[in-house]
Amino acid sequence: MANLVIASNSKAMSKLDGSIKKKVYDFFEKLNADDTSPKLHIEPMHVAADPRVRTGRVDLHYRALLFKVDDKSGGVPTYIYMGTWNHDEAIKLAETATLRVNPINGTLEGLIGESAPAAQRTPEVAAPEPVTKPQTSYLAQVGYTLDDLAEGLGIDPALAAIVIAAPDESSVLDAAEGALGWEQSALLELVTGTAIEDIREKHGFTDKPVDADLDEDEQIIKALERPASKMQFAFIEDNEELRRVIEGGDFAAWRIFLHPEQRKYVDADFNGAFRLSGGAGTGKTVVAIHRARRLSRADPDARIILTTYNATLAQGLRADLTALDPGLRLAANPGDPGVYVGGIDALGKGILDRSPRETVGAACSVVFGRSGIEFGPKRTSSDAVWREVAQSVDSGLDGKLATPSFLESEYVAVVLANRITTLEQYAKVARPGRGVRLSRPQRIGVWKLVDSFRRNSQMDETISFPEVLAVAAEALRLRTEKDGSFLADHVVVDEAQDLHATHWAVLRALAAEGRNDLFIAEDSHQRIYGSPIVLSRFGIKIVGRSRRLTLNYRTTAQNLRFAVGVLSGADYTDLEQGEETTSDYRSARNGPVPELIACESQVAELDTVAAKIKSWLAEDEVEPESIAVLTRNQDDRDRFVRGLGERGVTVRALDRNAATPGYPQVLTMHRAKGMEFSRVILSGADDKHVPSPATLRHVPDEERGEALLRERSLLYVASSRARDALVVTWSGKRSELLGTGE
Repeated sequence: MANLVIASNSKAMSKLDGSIKKKVYDFFEKLNADDTSPKLHIEPMHVAADPRVRTGRVDLHYRALLFKVDDKSGGVPTYIYMGTWNHDEAIKLAETATLRVNPINGTLEGLIGESAPAAQRTPEVAAPEPVTKPQTSYLAQVGYTLDDLAEGLGIDPALAAIVIAAPDESSVLDAAEGALGWEQSALLELVTGTAIEDIREKHGFTDKPVDADLDEDEQIIKALERPASKMQFAFIEDNEELRRVIEGGDFAAWRIFLHPEQRKYVDADFNGAFRLSGGAGTGKTVVAIHRARRLSRADPDARIILTTYNATLAQGLRADLTALDPGLRLAANPGDPGVYVGGIDALGKGILDRSPRETVGAACSVVFGRSGIEFGPKRTSSDAVWREVAQSVDSGLDGKLATPSFLESEYVAVVLANRITTLEQYAKVARPGRGVRLSRPQRIGVWKLVDSFRRNSQMDETISFPEVLAVAAEALRLRTEKDGSFLADHVVVDEAQDLHATHWAVLRALAAEGRNDLFIAEDSHQRIYGSPIVLSRFGIKIVGRSRRLTLNYRTTAQNLRFAVGVLSGADYTDLEQGEETTSDYRSARNGPVPELIACESQVAELDTVAAKIKSWLAEDEVEPESIAVLTRNQDDRDRFVRGLGERGVTVRALDRNAATPGYPQVLTMHRAKGMEFSRVILSGADDKHVPSPATLRHVPDEERGEALLRERSLLYVASSRARDALVVTWSGKRSELLGTGE
C-alpha cells in the first residue's frame, strides 16, 4: 500500500495520448497495491539533486517521475507524482528535480524543469536599450522592497530580484509565468498593492512554518496540509478519483487544486448567510460546487439545495458536481437527503409537488386573495398576456408604463413580493428600489392590469413562473408555521445577481436561519436580468459575512483589462447595496491584446469572422468547439450560422443543446453566461446591437439607466468568456459601451 499525491504542475499529463494515460493509471493502480513490486521498476537516481526522487516504468518508452516520502506516522510511504515523460527526458528532469519546504512560509514546493528555482534558470534576456535615466521599479513605486518579497513572503530570492527590478506590470506578469502557483498568486497581489501581511493571511502562511524537531520527510508530510501547498499538491483518495484526474488532464485542475482563499470559503462554517462576490472567472462557481460537496460529505443525510438562475446553468452545475465526485449522494427531489441540483424555477415546482394539496390551496389564498384557485402544469406566457391586457383594458397608463417589461417587474417586485391582493394594499405599499414613482391614479391603472392578468391566467388555468415561486415560498412558510420544520438544511446559490424577489422569498424560506444556512455566490457586474435586489428586505442578513474574490483564473490580463474597461464609468451596487468595484481584479496569465476590427458592412463582417476562424482552425491543437462567435440576439446568431456556412466554415448554433464537438459554436451573449471558450469573436459590437435599441425603446426614462447597466453587463459577460484570444467586430458605428476597453 502507498499514499498518492499528484502535482498540478504536471502539464505533460494533458499532452499524453489516451493509450499512455491508461498505462499511467495502471501503473498507479499497481503502485497503490504494492509499491515494492519489481515490475514497477521504481528506481532511485545515481546522480540526483534530491535523494527522494524516483522514476517508475509506465512502459518501455515512458517513465513517471515521483518523489518517495517516508511517512513514519502513517506507516506507508507517500509518492508525489510530478508527471510522465519519455524515458530520456524523464531521467534528465529527475536528476535536477527537488522537493522542499519553503523555510519562510512552510509551503511545499516541487521544483522540476521550468519550475526550478530562478537561480537555476538561464532565460534569454534581450540586451537592454540605452536609457538616459534609470528605470523605476514598478513594485518599488508601490512601496515594496526585495526583503518584502524574499523574507516577508518566501519568494525564491533570484525570482524576487527579477521581479523587484521589473519596470512595469506586464514585466512582473512575464516574470511570474514560470513561477510556482503560490508565487504567481502572491505576485499578482503585489501588483494590486496588497499589504504583505494580507497576502500572508490569504495564503495561510504562519509565523512558524517549519518544526525544526521533525526530520525532512516529516516536514514534507506536514507541509502538504498547508493551504498554499494544496495549490500544487493533492492527495488522491481512490482509484476512481485517480482515473478522473488522469483522464481530465490540465483543464480539470479546478476539481482538486484550489487557491487557499477559495478553499477557505469551501471549508469555513458561517453562523448565518454568507455572500461571496467576485468578477467573471474568479472561481465563485467552483467554490459553490466544492462547498456543496463538502457539506454533503460532512453529513450524507443533510438536505442540500444547489441552485442557480436557469435550467441550463443548473445542468452545468450538476455535470461539474458529478465530475468532481461521482459517488456523491444526489437527491431526486428538494428535501431528500443528498444534494438536489436544479434551476430555481424547477425548484419552485418541486416544492409545490411535495406540499400537501391543502397547504398549496392555503398558500394560493394568501398570494392571490382567493380560495379554490386551480392551475395546471402549463405556465402563463407572461409577455403575451401583459401585452393583451394592456391593449384591451382602459388603464389610463402612459405607453411606457403599459409595457410587458414594466408590468412584469412591478408585479414581481412589488405585488408578489408583498403578497398584495387588493387595490387598497397596493395603493399604500412602499416600492423601494423601483425607479418610476407612481401617482395614485397610476397605481389604480396598474392594478386594473394586474387584476386582468390574474383573471386571464385563471381562465386558462395557467400560472407564471414568479407566481409558482410566490406560492412555493408561502407553502414553505405555512409548513414551518405548522410544525417548525424546514425543507432543507443548507442552500447554495450560484449566479445570485440575476434572481428576483420571489426567488429570494423561496430561498429564505427553505432553511432555518443559522449555521451554514445560505451560501450566495454573485457578481453584480454580471446582472443581465431583472433589477437590483437588497437581501435584507427578504430577511437575509449578511451582517459582515461577505467577501470578494479578485484573482481571475479564466482569461488573460489583456482580455480582463478589455472586459473591465466595458464597465468603466458606470456605477454598480451589490446585493447589500454596497458599491461594486473592479479596481483589484487581476489575472495570472498574459496573452495577445484583443483585436478590435471595424468592418464596412455586415457582409464584410461575416468575411472577417470567417477568415479569423479559418486561421484559428489551421493552428495545431485548436479544438473547433473551443471557438465561439457571440451575437446579441438569435436572429443574428442564425444569420452568422448561414453566412459562415456559405463561406466554407461549418458551425453549430448553440441554444439549449450541449456544444457539438468538432465544430465552432455560434450563440447569443445571454446563452454564453457561465461558459468559457479558448477563442471568442464578439460580433455586432455596434450601436445597432449594443445597447439594443429594441430593448431600450419602451423603457421609462427613470429606468433607462438601469437598462443601460444591464446592456453594459451583457457586453462584459460576453467579453469575459475568452480564455486566450478575443476578437471584437462591428459594422457601422462602434458601440459606445466599448468605452475604454481598447
